[in-house]
Amino acid sequence: MRISDAAAAAGTTPRALRFYEQRGLLPPPDRTAGGQRRYGQAEVRRVRVIRVLLSMGLTVEDLRLCADMLHLLDENDGVPPSPRACGRGSGVARRRLDALDAEIARLTGQRERLAARVGLVPQD
Repeated sequence: MRISDAAAAAGTTPRALRFYEQRGLLPPPDRTAGGQRRYGQAEVRRVRVIRVLLSMGLTVEDLRLCADMLHLLDENDGVPPSPRACGRGSGVARRRLDALDAEIARLTGQRERLAARVGLVPQD
């Protein structure tokens, strides 16, 4: 299928597909005789997995670090078959969780300081 059809099937844009390709998250697609990109269902599944992982807080750089293992998620509808695919084995997910925990702690502290400054008691 053409890039616009693949992007629509994956719930994204042609520009995003080209971006994922440039960043190494998608392998270079086959090309038609006229040079247009040609995608299959496997690429659409992979883009869906990429989008799910990005929506969970991983970054494009995080995914690039484990791009060679993303196919393990493609084959299982985005469910890791083992801890290896962007999980404990690669450390990518652990580092992202640590970064999120640090950001939550920073924001919590910021909220507490603001509440104290304006005389509001945090509500539970």
